[in-house]
Amino acid sequence: MLEIEICIDVPELDRGVRFYAAAFGFAKMSEPYPGVAYLACGALKLTLLEKPEMTKPSPHSLDVRRYHRHWTPVHLDFHVADLASALDRAIQAGAVKEQSFQSAEHGAAAFCADPFGNGFCLLERKPV
Repeated sequence: MLEIEICIDVPELDRGVRFYAAAFGFAKMSEPYPGVAYLACGALKLTLLEKPEMTKPSPHSLDVRRYHRHWTPVHLDFHVADLASALDRAIQAGAVKEQSFQSAEHGAAAFCADPFGNGFCLLERKPV
């Protein structure tokens, strides 16, 4: 059986837990090791990993962790029933809205970043 776990590096574990709880309703399930927190919201599970800024993600990497806004080809999409309230909750928790999109045919979306520079989208789809 394949099980997928989403892991997100954050510079401060407590701050990461607070953001994902306030923005999306995640609850901390456990903190099994220093610098590691397991969160859950419905069937979705996140693991937050406390990693200091400017540390290497791998001994072979030339790059280092940066927590300002950065581009990555992987991001999270959160499907929401009410985009306006979900966006307000995320912004109040510390997210940044970068742009939004509205389509009469497809629904609405907001393209955002968490306080650690990771991109995510909020999607409100039109009923089919």
